[in-house]
Formats: sequence, structure tokens, C-alpha cells
Amino acid sequence: MTPCPHFIGGEWVAAGAATTPVYNPSTGEVIAQCPVGGAAEINAAVAAAAAALPAWRETPPVERARLFFRYRQLVEQNFDRLCQSVTREHGKTLAEARGSVYRGIENIEYACGIPSLLFGDNLENLARGVDCETILQPLGVCAGITPFNFPAMVPLWMFPNALACGNTFILKASEKVPLTAVLLVELLAQAGLPKGVLNLVHGGRESVDTLLTHPQVRAISFVGSSPVAKYIYETGTRHGKRVQANGGAKNYIVIMPDADVPKTVEALSTAAFGCAGERCMAGSTALTVGAAAERLLPSLVAAARAIKVGPTDRAAQPDMGPVITAQHRDRVAGLVASGEKDGAKVICDGREIRVPDAPRGFYFGATIVDHVQAEMTLAREEVFGPVLNVMRMEDLDGAIAMANRSAFGNGAAIFTRSGSAAREFKHRVKAGMVGINVGVPATMAMFPFTGWDDSFYGDLHIQGRESIQFYTQQKVVTTRWFGGEVGDVWKK
Repeated sequence: MTPCPHFIGGEWVAAGAATTPVYNPSTGEVIAQCPVGGAAEINAAVAAAAAALPAWRETPPVERARLFFRYRQLVEQNFDRLCQSVTREHGKTLAEARGSVYRGIENIEYACGIPSLLFGDNLENLARGVDCETILQPLGVCAGITPFNFPAMVPLWMFPNALACGNTFILKASEKVPLTAVLLVELLAQAGLPKGVLNLVHGGRESVDTLLTHPQVRAISFVGSSPVAKYIYETGTRHGKRVQANGGAKNYIVIMPDADVPKTVEALSTAAFGCAGERCMAGSTALTVGAAAERLLPSLVAAARAIKVGPTDRAAQPDMGPVITAQHRDRVAGLVASGEKDGAKVICDGREIRVPDAPRGFYFGATIVDHVQAEMTLAREEVFGPVLNVMRMEDLDGAIAMANRSAFGNGAAIFTRSGSAAREFKHRVKAGMVGINVGVPATMAMFPFTGWDDSFYGDLHIQGRESIQFYTQQKVVTTRWFGGEVGDVWKK
């Protein structure tokens, strides 16, 4: 069994009696036991973070940046180790794991620029002899609650910027994938982070509620499902905290009749089936306009059927790995069955896939469901699996209207050769991230991850400049000096 301790006050703390199993989704075997911490562990972590805060917030931003340069180097040196950890506990292919860890490294690189990112504004002679300036200062103790689907990338969305801004931090990783978080924290400690500045705790509802209500926690970052995001936001803000809570999605991809079929099939396959569909930017619904369905679907079905599904924890890599648990696999299957019962047609069925060399793994093959209608449960709920809905639209106006009916608003994309259609789409569609001939319009570290509506609760998003704003508070200083030949003295 791989150890899975807490990290509190710079010390590794062994698990208590209560634990929950961590699986290798490729094989179904238990690889670790994650401790189920609670209020005691959270209170200890908050106390450690609060004790470390005064010295850390006074550490010059240049010195904080140097620490993250060292951290980046250590993450690069341990890149393969991190990727293998992601693959082992989550089930991503190694290629997907590498991509996600690279995205995390980009956020470390962004944090390395913190001396410039913390620049304020100033104006000399706001009035005669009066100057004005703005200063960005840290909030204090902050916390991050992360999901299972990106064990390295999502934590790296949070704590590098939070710490670089001068805050201390408590990371509550998903109990399904805690091992990569342990490794990330271990490497930052090796880089020379002072004790108590970053703490790692494991646990469930009690841990989360303690963070949300603790009077010394100033801000909460969250990524997960929309119902939980709403709960996090409402509870955290009710207790006086700044909250950014990223929820789920139902992302629509519009395919116009003039779309380049081979390139669209390639992009749509990646968007719908990449990471086994377990990402909030998955392209879960194709809105085919006019003749686009007849042009697209034969090639798309052939591409989906050709996707090789199998274990990702060995040298020979498949095209797609397992989903996270057997329970989640069954939920995805149930949603597909509900669509079939409601009259949709399954034209590529991944429910009965078998992997002979890993019979206990949690596998679900690429699935395409045609003639999905708006009122179906399959059309409304986030599936979070390798399932693509196809809805047939008469025109672009109908496609945009259908996309805008969704309660979510994470991402949307269009495939077309028409600049006019693309402009109309990007102007009218209600989504925070829009792709033009890009199936997964997820942003890089210097841009915010801008979900709308039920996909995001809060006002300052993860990543980019908004992240720096989220983890700091602005102070405006107005200065006037008397004496000598300055200010109003010259009038005398």
C-alpha cells in the first residue's frame, strides 16, 4: 500500500483508524488507504497556517518567486513520477497525464512572475502635493478543495498563486486521488517552503464544512460538481469568506454543414472521449446543423469504434483508459439507458466493452447517442463519461438557442469555415469559454478559466490575473507631506 499521510505544520502525519480505499481504476485493485480526517486535522492545519502567515507574508515577492523557480525545476525532474502517479490513481493515459501535468507546470511558471503581478498603480499630484497609490496585499489563510479528475493540474491552479501572493494555504485533495497531491506537497517542501505555509489534509464532508466555517480561513477555491459548488459558495460566503467555486458543465459543440469533416471528427473525438469524458470541458453534446449530421456521423462513429480502451498503467498504452470507479461507470451506463428508453438511438455503444487483460478495471467505451431531445435526462445532466449526445438542429439560430437553454455555461464551440457564422456564435452563445474550430477551449495559465451560470459561483475566476485578484486585497494609500517647499507651503 502506498502511504497517504496528512502534511500539517511541515510534518507528515500518519493516517488514523478511519480510511477510505484508493483504487487503481485500470485494475480495480486497492493501492492505498486515504485517511478520513475531520475537524481536528483541519483545526491543526489552520493553526499551523495562521502561525506561519506573519513571516511568510513579509517574505519579499522576489524570494517567493525564487522558491517557485526551484519548485518548477523539481517538478520537471519528477515529471515522469508525477505522470505515473496520475495514471495509476486516476486512469488517464500517460499522454493525458503528461498534458495535465504540463498545464500545472504552466501555473507554477505564472506564479514565478509574482513580483510583476503584484504591481499596483500610482498617480503623482492627485491633488496639489497629494499622491495616490494602490497596493495588493495577501488575504491570510486560504484553502483549496480539489476534485478527482485532475490530480495534479487542479491543485496547481490554486496553491502556487495563493502562496506567491503571500498567503498560507490548506489543500484538501479528493479522497479518490490523494497520492499525487502528497507528491506535489513533498516536492514543494523540498524546494524550501517554510513549515506551515502549505498544509495537506484528507477527509470528507466534515473536513469541508470545517474549512467553510472556520473563522481564520479567508478564502476558498473549489472545483467539482455544480450542486457541491453552490453549497461551497453559499456556505463559505455566509461565513464571510471569499469563494471561487467551479461546477459542472454541459458543453455544446455546433457543427455547421460546411465544417471540415476529418478535422472536426478528430477534434470532436478528443473533446468527447479524451480523459474518458471526465472533465468539465468535455464536449458532451454535438449540435449538428442541417446536412452536417449525414456528413459527420459515419466518420465519427467509425472513429469512436476504433478507440482502443484498456489499462493505462503499463507500457503499451490504449487510446482511452477507465473511469474513476465502478459506481461511476454504472451511473454513466444508467444515463445512457435512460436516453435509450426516452427514444434516443445508441449508434456506438460502449456499455458492453470488455478488457480481457484487466477484467476488474472500471471500463466504459466510447458511446454516441443520436436523436437526443432537450427534455431527456441525458440531455440535461452532466454525464462525466465518454458519451456524446447528438442533437439535430435546422439552423444556427436553433443551435445557439439550444446551447443557451442549458443551466451550465462552461464551454461552447463551433466548427465551420464561415467567419460570419463563427462571429454570430461567439457573440451570442452563453458560455465563459468559446472555441472556433477548437473542441476543448480550455485556457492556459495566463488566462482565467471563466465558467458562467451554474458552472461557476463567485466573481473572480481561477487562473490568470483574476486569480491574483482573488488571493489579494487592494489597499489605496493617499499621501500628503507638510514642510519644506512642498504641498501648500509654496503659497505662503
